[in-house]
Amino acid sequence: MGRDRRQRSPSLLRIVALRILLFGMLAMGIEVAIVFAEYWFDDPNLGRSLIEIEAEALAHGLVERDGRLAYVLPADARTRYRTGGPDLDEDGGQGYFARIRTLDGTVLFSNCGEECTEHFLPLTVNPPSFWQRSLSPGKPLDVVGGQSVDIGGRRVAIELAVLRDPDHRVLQVILHEVFDHMVVPMTLMLTLVIGASIWSVRSALRPVAAAARQAELIDPRDAGARIPTAGMPREVAVLAAAVNRAFGRVGEVIRGQSLFASAIAHEIRTPVAIVKLELEHIDHPRAKKALADLDGLTHVLEQLTALARLDAVDVGAMRPVALGELSAATIESMAPYVYDRGKTITLVDRGGGEVRAIAGLIENLIRNLVENAVRHTPPGTAITVTVGPGPELSVADDGPGLPDDEPIDLGHEAVLKRAGGLGIGRKIVQRIAEIHGATLETTSSRAAGTCVRLVFPVV
Repeated sequence: MGRDRRQRSPSLLRIVALRILLFGMLAMGIEVAIVFAEYWFDDPNLGRSLIEIEAEALAHGLVERDGRLAYVLPADARTRYRTGGPDLDEDGGQGYFARIRTLDGTVLFSNCGEECTEHFLPLTVNPPSFWQRSLSPGKPLDVVGGQSVDIGGRRVAIELAVLRDPDHRVLQVILHEVFDHMVVPMTLMLTLVIGASIWSVRSALRPVAAAARQAELIDPRDAGARIPTAGMPREVAVLAAAVNRAFGRVGEVIRGQSLFASAIAHEIRTPVAIVKLELEHIDHPRAKKALADLDGLTHVLEQLTALARLDAVDVGAMRPVALGELSAATIESMAPYVYDRGKTITLVDRGGGEVRAIAGLIENLIRNLVENAVRHTPPGTAITVTVGPGPELSVADDGPGLPDDEPIDLGHEAVLKRAGGLGIGRKIVQRIAEIHGATLETTSSRAAGTCVRLVFPVV
């Protein structure tokens, strides 16, 4: 359920990009409306733009043939500037008229008669680069004007008149102006803004993503484990600092519970030791049996105390430890215990290197594995502790292992019942392995016995 919720949650980059796009489109829509209104109510400017665009369209028909200028009406203008139609002053006229001439008065193209030409400049007049006048105010536009263009080093005057604008060229002019002077620049700007925003957000969130990965690896029992806030934006750093404080409070709670469990075990151990002293002075079989039971209880209390203390371990105290030397010292101290119970123990060093560890915990781990092997195997069992190659440690015995159909998890209920105990030693081994980031593997069979293998991270 939690994973599905995370998958449905949109990313911050997506939210930022969509909001910028939304407000950018809204701003573009408002700007389009403003530009449209400005052009629509500004007849002189609108007429000038109409003449310039129509003149540019008609100029595409100018060609040079055998050193002489000629004109062919462009295909996209033939419907508007068809020849042989009604004149300019007649109602129902076609609405678009043009005359194209050289500066010496040679007419290259015209679609209007004598009355139409009265509104243009005389052929004897050298036209300016641009001229315009309105025939009547208001909409639709009635405008006459002209513009000069260069072709082959010679200037040509394009004169035209628009009456009633039947094809609504005014709207096309406005859309052309809006597209050229607003839509294209704003689209480019919006693209750059979205790109810059995504880049900025991604850069700002990069340390947050790194902190999230480190938070996954944080052990609350590590007193010095914190999320780094270096390089974070100030607003995000405040959140990271709050999370660090929460980690600190969790660590305090864990350490308090560990101290509480350790104190209880210690308080119980004291009266048990007093009872044992009294029972040792009683020569009776039932007293001997009670004394043996108290020995087992004392061992359990010691393990409970050790397990409680593991929760208060500061992993920042780890140091490089020579695995071979530590194993040899531990086995040497445990040898009398093993031999007194009819078992043998051997150390095989295959080049075990250094591991980053807490020496006391590794010693405790070896002791628990050896004690488990001694407790749950018959007399004559050979126990082998192997170090290496590399950062590896294994404890194996040739006693009767688990049947092939039984689980081999050290903490599994079936294994604990078969062992005849609470499995605290196994839990201690698992916890020590977790603290050191070691991989714990267990193999067991009737024929080969049981082997517990730990692989530590490379220093």
